Amino acid sequence: MGSVTPAPTTTPAPSPASPSTARAINDRLALQLLQESGPLTATQLKTMTGLSRPSVADLVDRLTEAGLIEVAGESGEQRRGPNAKLYGIVADRAHLAALDVRTDRVTAVVTDLLGRPLAEAALPVGAPEDAVAALLRTAREAGAAELHTVVIGAPGLVAPATGELRDTSGLPAWHRDLVTALQRSLPAVVVVENETNLAALAEQRLGVARDLDSFVLLWLGAGVGAAVVLDGRLRRGASGGAGEIGFLPVPGTAGLPSAEDCAGGFHALVGREAVTALARAHGFTGPAEEAVAGAAGEAFLEALAERLALGAAAAAAILDPGCVVLAGELGRAGGPALAARVAHRVAKLTPVPTEIRATTLGDPAVLAGAELAARESAQAVLFGGRGGGFGGWSGRGGGFGGRELLGRGRVVGRGLRKAGAS
Repeated sequence: MGSVTPAPTTTPAPSPASPSTARAINDRLALQLLQESGPLTATQLKTMTGLSRPSVADLVDRLTEAGLIEVAGESGEQRRGPNAKLYGIVADRAHLAALDVRTDRVTAVVTDLLGRPLAEAALPVGAPEDAVAALLRTAREAGAAELHTVVIGAPGLVAPATGELRDTSGLPAWHRDLVTALQRSLPAVVVVENETNLAALAEQRLGVARDLDSFVLLWLGAGVGAAVVLDGRLRRGASGGAGEIGFLPVPGTAGLPSAEDCAGGFHALVGREAVTALARAHGFTGPAEEAVAGAAGEAFLEALAERLALGAAAAAAILDPGCVVLAGELGRAGGPALAARVAHRVAKLTPVPTEIRATTLGDPAVLAGAELAARESAQAVLFGGRGGGFGGWSGRGGGFGGRELLGRGRVVGRGLRKAGAS
């Protein structure tokens, strides 16, 4: 019997976008461009989107009628007419708030829809109802009648399925009470996110990780934590505990960590108290930031780099992120000099190539990440009709549904033509 020749297979050509789909995609693209590069003229939008002039004119009319964009000026004093008008996003369409919640302080920033800060305030600690009242007062004084979205950065585990801040031993109960009070008192979407994850968002959008799709952010401060970004996605783990590197068992501690206490783990080597004690052992009694910046001497820096390399090498061996960012107030204080020392030691501990970088953002990264998250969450709802997400991060139950960090928030691609369009 002769051989059987298989029938040729063909791949069907992709169907053109429907008119409504094309309009939605083009509107979203135009709004992203206006967010990143605006205000822009219609001619600039035509060039940047690749759409025809009539399509851009229709797009501008649609977005203006929807109250999403407005005329923000003219492109030059000598030019007049419709092509000279500069269009920008209506910044006061919504007002947002970002909160950085620590064990000893709460900082809040109120912004407009573009993420521009309008007011900043310290909120009462340990008094959730008073903190809510202070936030609302700050918003009103900034001209915000109500808040559309509130993002809270806090230490502890956030359950991926529900977006709830879990009851974690060692953290004050008022953290959870504050989240509950905000959700109960405000009509806004209120989202809580682990502080280190928000720092990673800020580092990827604004800091030293802007060119990276994979990295581990190692937060060094009073506490120690990590955020894991692999292939452009934030990895939280099954319970939200990915990155709890303070509990990592390492040599050089007095014992082992437990489920309730990280005192015997990596935290015991590189947390602020441990760094301060190490500096004192080298004869320096000043602040930890000054010690890490070089004031405690070469021997101290060598010893600290050896400790940090244990955690960085563990992350490299398990995750192969390609880069570890030393973040937080101590990571920024150490700068490139400390990063270079850690890199030298990591190269001796693991065969996995791993770059070590020092943050340029430091402690404000958490608040910056919360501001970015609030802006992108609100814009996702107002611009795209999607709830709970923000540019790459997405959320469920008022949180980040899917809760993923995708890419670096850059506009990619050109506009779509609808079916039958030339």
